[in-house]
This record gives sequence, C-alpha cells and structure tokens, in this order.
Amino acid sequence: MKEIRNKIDNIIRVTLVVILSLMVINVLYQVSTRYFTSNPSSFTDELSRYFMIWLGILGAAYVAGQSQHVAIDILPKKFSPRVQSFLSSLVRCVVIAFALFGLVIGGSNLVYITFVLNQYSPSLQIPLGVVYLIIPISGLLIIFYKLTSKHV
Repeated sequence: MKEIRNKIDNIIRVTLVVILSLMVINVLYQVSTRYFTSNPSSFTDELSRYFMIWLGILGAAYVAGQSQHVAIDILPKKFSPRVQSFLSSLVRCVVIAFALFGLVIGGSNLVYITFVLNQYSPSLQIPLGVVYLIIPISGLLIIFYKLTSKHV
C-alpha cells in the first residue's frame, strides 16, 4: 500500500508543479500582452482562474495526504494518549465523511449537471464539467489518504 501511496504522491506532486508552471507562464503572457500591446489576451484570465481552482483543490488533497494541513491541536494535547487517539480517529472519520458527501457526491453531481446543461466557459469554450472534475477526484484522493494513514 505504501508503494501505491508513494506513486500517487509523485503523480500529484508533478501535476501540481506543472499546473503552477503553466499558470505562471499564462499570467506572464497576460501581463506582457497588456503591457506591450495594450491589448490583453482574452483567454488568459479565465485560464489562470481554472488553473488556480485545480491547484487549490488538488493541492488541498495532497496536503491532507501528507498530514500537513492546518490543525488546531491545543485542546487534544491536554488529554491522555488514549483520548488523543480517539479524537484523531474521530477527526479522520469526519474528514472522510466530508470528502465523501461534499466532494465526491456533491462534486460528481456538479460535474454531471454542468455536462447535462451543456455549460461551456465563456472564453475558452471548454465544458465546465472538465474544470469541476477535480472536485470529486480530490475527494477520492482525500478518502484514500485518510484510510491509508495513521495521522489525521
């Protein structure tokens, strides 16, 4: 299981670097066209917004998998190790429930609805379902990470 987890980590890590790199290139292109031609590119704003969505949501799944997310642990540290273990399991269950219902089921419904309604982005003319597809994917990744980790 650890080997699979490491492969998934590497894929996500490379994907995040690629998305960030493309976003930087895209924004630099937008700024240069605005500065040098006084006519900014019309698609770059929308594209950078979609890159940011993917970067943020996929990055959140990666950080959750590395147990590097923000956590307030003042209260749990005051309890015994047994209670801390219980609280850790409870938090893991709540995170899994949120990822399942909020991200996987809710995100899948959002993707389905945008495909059914045939919604396209205004400038790029790509289906918005493709943009929102990262939501259920990240939800599945969070569930996988929480089920295979010993940390919250």
